[in-house]
Amino acid sequence: MQRPGKGKTPRRPGPKKASNIEKDPVGVYCRIRPLGAEDEDCCVEMISSSTIQIHAPDGLKANRNGEYKETQYSFKKVFGINTTQMELFEDVSRPLVDDLIQCKNGLLFTYGVTGSGKTFTMTGSPGEGGLLPRSLGMLFNSIGPFQAKRYVFKPDDKNGMEIQSQVDALLERQKRDSQPSVPKTPSSRQKVADPEFADMISAEEACKSGNVDEDCCYSVFVSYIEIYNNYIYDLLEEAPFDPIRPKWLGGGPLIRNNEFIPPQSKILREDQNHNMYVAGCTEVEVKSTEEAFEVFWRGQKKRRIANTQLNRESSRSHSVFTVKLAQAPLDADGDHILQDKNQVSVSQLCLVDLAGSERTSRTKAEGSRLREAGNINQSLMTLRTCMEVLRENQMCGTNKMVPYRDSKVTHLFKNYFDGEGKVRMIVCVNPKADDYEETMLVMRFAEMTQEVEVARPVDRPICGLAAGRRHRNQAFKEELSRRLAERGGPINAGDDPVLVTQLTESLPALPPCELVDPADDQTLPRLIEALEQRHRIRQMMVEQFHKTASTLKSMFEQFDGQLNAKETHLHDQQSKLNQKDKVIMNQRAEIERLEKKSKTLEYKVDILQKTTDMYEQDKRSLQQELETREQRLQRELSDKRRMEQRMQGMVTDTKLKWEKECERRVNAKQLEMQNKLWVKDEKLKQLKAIVTESSTGGGCITEHLDKPERPSRERDRNMPQKRSASPSPIPTAPPVHPMHRRSQSAGGEKWVDHKPTSNLDLDTVMQPIIPNAIKVSTPNEKALSKCHKYVLRHQELASDGEIETKLIKGNVFKTRGGGQAVQFTDIETLKQECPTAPSRKRRSGSVERPVQVEDIENRAPVTSSSHGHQKRRKP
Repeated sequence: MQRPGKGKTPRRPGPKKASNIEKDPVGVYCRIRPLGAEDEDCCVEMISSSTIQIHAPDGLKANRNGEYKETQYSFKKVFGINTTQMELFEDVSRPLVDDLIQCKNGLLFTYGVTGSGKTFTMTGSPGEGGLLPRSLGMLFNSIGPFQAKRYVFKPDDKNGMEIQSQVDALLERQKRDSQPSVPKTPSSRQKVADPEFADMISAEEACKSGNVDEDCCYSVFVSYIEIYNNYIYDLLEEAPFDPIRPKWLGGGPLIRNNEFIPPQSKILREDQNHNMYVAGCTEVEVKSTEEAFEVFWRGQKKRRIANTQLNRESSRSHSVFTVKLAQAPLDADGDHILQDKNQVSVSQLCLVDLAGSERTSRTKAEGSRLREAGNINQSLMTLRTCMEVLRENQMCGTNKMVPYRDSKVTHLFKNYFDGEGKVRMIVCVNPKADDYEETMLVMRFAEMTQEVEVARPVDRPICGLAAGRRHRNQAFKEELSRRLAERGGPINAGDDPVLVTQLTESLPALPPCELVDPADDQTLPRLIEALEQRHRIRQMMVEQFHKTASTLKSMFEQFDGQLNAKETHLHDQQSKLNQKDKVIMNQRAEIERLEKKSKTLEYKVDILQKTTDMYEQDKRSLQQELETREQRLQRELSDKRRMEQRMQGMVTDTKLKWEKECERRVNAKQLEMQNKLWVKDEKLKQLKAIVTESSTGGGCITEHLDKPERPSRERDRNMPQKRSASPSPIPTAPPVHPMHRRSQSAGGEKWVDHKPTSNLDLDTVMQPIIPNAIKVSTPNEKALSKCHKYVLRHQELASDGEIETKLIKGNVFKTRGGGQAVQFTDIETLKQECPTAPSRKRRSGSVERPVQVEDIENRAPVTSSSHGHQKRRKP
């Protein structure tokens, strides 16, 4: 039996995103707080309304060897130290409140280091209300006359809104008022605000939005949470335990050693529109600015703050104050809210006060403060990482996963970056020099955030009912009241007994109707006549009322047509104006982009200019070094040439000296040999004479025995002698080379005649001519495979400066790999000599002999082999 496979849960499809969604960059603003003391060093300077410049402190430059330089950062707008809260609200928060009324979501958060003025910017101080109270004041000043009664809109605990009828809302109000255990909503009738925050709310400075739809009813709900150590806590949640008696858990021991149970953390959920919300969060319906700010102040007292080395009241958690606006259109009569849940529109504005990033080395945090700082820095790091991944996905077209779930802050506002809504960030900067490094990190994050784009919120669909319903209903009631007042009573005369009595008295009086006699036939007819007269008068009044109502209705229809025409014309003009505004915004964005690109290119040009200057300096230094080396090389070459000339002179002198010495020795040897030969000749003559005399007789011996005359040195000295450049060798038989002979190259073998292209052609009488030779300038395997012998013509300079040619000969044989190799066996040298020797010094008393030029000119070139044998040929 086959076991059925377990089916997988189908994945819920994500929200479909259109490909042509218009996007806007995140609006990043910068606010600079004043210095705490006038003598503090400042590292931030405001250059223009959109640019600041940060320069490193002097001490930091000295420690880093000038590594830090002046850096400029651009924002959508920069607010200086003299900026008021009202000016900041007009530029940053007011457009978000306008979008909130038009059913568009918004997110505003402050970011910066600890002690940079984030909480002051968001909340304010007595006499200087921040962005939050001013946003509430503008909202209620705009929708005040069009608010619905309490509990007409009711949260459904799933991030949505339900709509109730007037009767159900009345019953709900009575039920809430009758339950003392349920925390009551602060009454909107109480106009006196709490003295703690009364100065933060100024009715005179409250502005009003001009985009309010008068045909809708509105209700405002607020919630206040904090994210502490990456846990979400509801600041508006009432304590579930009695502060006098600790809470018990089923009769067991006290929780945490007699300590109270802390508030339960909340979890994040996703609604049907894929928006994140805090499940179980308290949402309070408010009807005025004072009431809303009172709720905020009640939660603000529960927020976690602590005293650190850098800030006396440092926020230890991220706070999120959410203003949710629910609105629904009126019915066709303009009197009651349309009972259709699909027509209910909900928009929200989140005002976030992020905790400041801090370094524990400066705050000296320990224990719980250290853990809080670690969680704060970790959540801010996750926010920075999400922005980096978003920017990379949008600029490079990648699809990397954004780590929203790594932190509750990023997970809660995931739908603003992946969905739609307007996002704005205020970067708060403390210009003191001690915060330089933290400020640089904040500036880099702000610069990166400006490149992230979010989807532009779309306009809500227009209701199909006619516009101006509320105004027409009010005009009808006013006109009806005026007409009835002319006739003796207002519209609500039926509800007032006094007005009913006056209306009854205006009719004809009734006659006496007492019947005394049964036969009385006059009382009843008089009564009937009076009643008929009253009925006729009433009918006339009703006819006149209907006639007036029809007249008013025709007038209203006429006014409605004119109003519709005007609204259509106004809508056309508004659409044209929106198109022009869109063109202007696109042009502004293009101008900002071009300005940023221009600044980037200027910065790159500066870098390239500096790099070029460095390269030019290196080039000049290298050229100087090259010139120095060339001069040194020229000196060395000149020294070398002088040394060569000197050595050449020494060699020439030595050569002449030895030639003279050899000549002297040869002459002495020749004289000695001549003397010996003369002595032998004389002895032979004497011996011959003795032999002759002995044969003929001894008589004549004495006359032939005269002592012979020895040849004189003068005769030898006067004899012409040949002078040669080198001593003449003793004539001996020339040795025969055992390996080869001169005519070996003229045999029957085939030769490879390798003559390089660099060789010079010498105009000598004797030239090496090899028959049956393959002449090549570069040896190759094809030529070697066809021959048995190989000769290389090599030319080089001899010591006397003449060119000598060496014939290097060898045998060609095949190798095992199928190639050819050459084994060199012999070297022959062909050399030319100059017939005129250099000038020589003559000995004193010697006579210069003539040089036999003919013999030298007719002498063949000297050829020497590698075995040292010398051969000399005659012509």
